[in-house]
Amino acid sequence: MLVLMSDLHLTDGSSGETIHAGAFAAFRQRLSDLAYDASWRTDGKYKPILELHVVLLGDVLDVIRSCKWLDGGIRPWSGIDAAFSARVSQIAAGILDNNKDSLAILRSLADGQTITIPDVTTEGKPARVSYDPGAPGRVPVKVSIHYVVGNHDWFFHVAGEEFNRIRNSIASAMGLATPPAPFFPHDPIESEQLTKIFREHRIWARHGDVFDSMNYEHDRNASSLGDAIVVELLNRFPDEVCKLLGDDVPQACALGLREIDNVRPLLVVPIWINGLLRRTCSDAVAKKIKAVWDKLVDDFLSVDFVRKHHTIFQLFDDVSKLEWALKFSRGVSLGNLSELMTWIQERVFLREGGFYPNAFTEQEFKNRNARFIVYGHTHNHEIVPLDATVMSDGSLLEQMYINSGTWRAVHEQTQLHPAEQEFMGYHVMTYLAFFKGDERKGRAFESWSGALTKS
Repeated sequence: MLVLMSDLHLTDGSSGETIHAGAFAAFRQRLSDLAYDASWRTDGKYKPILELHVVLLGDVLDVIRSCKWLDGGIRPWSGIDAAFSARVSQIAAGILDNNKDSLAILRSLADGQTITIPDVTTEGKPARVSYDPGAPGRVPVKVSIHYVVGNHDWFFHVAGEEFNRIRNSIASAMGLATPPAPFFPHDPIESEQLTKIFREHRIWARHGDVFDSMNYEHDRNASSLGDAIVVELLNRFPDEVCKLLGDDVPQACALGLREIDNVRPLLVVPIWINGLLRRTCSDAVAKKIKAVWDKLVDDFLSVDFVRKHHTIFQLFDDVSKLEWALKFSRGVSLGNLSELMTWIQERVFLREGGFYPNAFTEQEFKNRNARFIVYGHTHNHEIVPLDATVMSDGSLLEQMYINSGTWRAVHEQTQLHPAEQEFMGYHVMTYLAFFKGDERKGRAFESWSGALTKS
């Protein structure tokens, strides 16, 4: 059995809220239930599975979303040297500490004693035993946890002794089976073990950032424009507002601004800000906060790393069009942003909610080895049928795309009156399970996704 989840975005606490330990406790209980269900076979008998794999499919420890990048001159695009690795180490340590209760639960899965299921009787049925994991008559299930990197934790793909030490601390804190050296894989083909596990379960999975040119630029050991947006705009904005305006900022507004990086897609952030300010601030305070945002947009556009991205400026023809998209002083509105986003998504960047066409390019899809192509990255859980083919032996091969969603808060725009620029936030949690051979009575997969209101 194989379980996949992605986009947990655990942070060091310096920017926004991350998922609470209770979600990991619920997942631990659900994993026991999944192992039990997987132990029922196609012949109707019960036979306990002996092992299962949990794959964390990228953007798990969110190194990008830390305000520590704003201390001094080190940035994700500064270049890999001793100062850079020291900053990554500092942030990674902060993430591990800020989420120690959650990670302790995750680590417990791999101890060989936490996930147990009833033993089998001579009649091929589960023994009637206590639900206590350590009770007599229960058998342990070996759990191996694997780490794949995405665009917010790409630093763990960088080779070298300094990064080996960082990965070693992560592996220890999370109970990982993934070896610290030479790096945590980004493409599954980089790990012989992971490739074997995926092919045994007839799936092919990656984070998916390789299909998003804003967050991947042909080298996973290097930064991207998306990093600059998060660091120079989204991380900086809440702190700048509170620093410059202090007690003039209502608490509801200050807390709301901490959720800025949970807004999807990123280009609607100005609209989300406008809606938040309308609900929480006076006109005078809102005007000041918008001026802070506009100043940060100017600073962002002047960063050398940003200006060197010719693609984005060619896309907009000149800086003024990007300012038109982002700045309140240029009259940012729902109308022009909606038009602009559609245009951009069609030509260059990630098409939100329509990621599945990339699955057709995967070799494992084309050669029919994989029944399932799985990506994360978009935070949008979806299941899309791809193809149904009659094979040479007369069997029917059905292939499907699944997105693994996220474990974090999301903020989405309400649809009844879009012009009012209102958003709704809620917590979501998605994980996928895949079965091999006669596990789960021959069923190939199941998907679980839950939502919890924020208040």
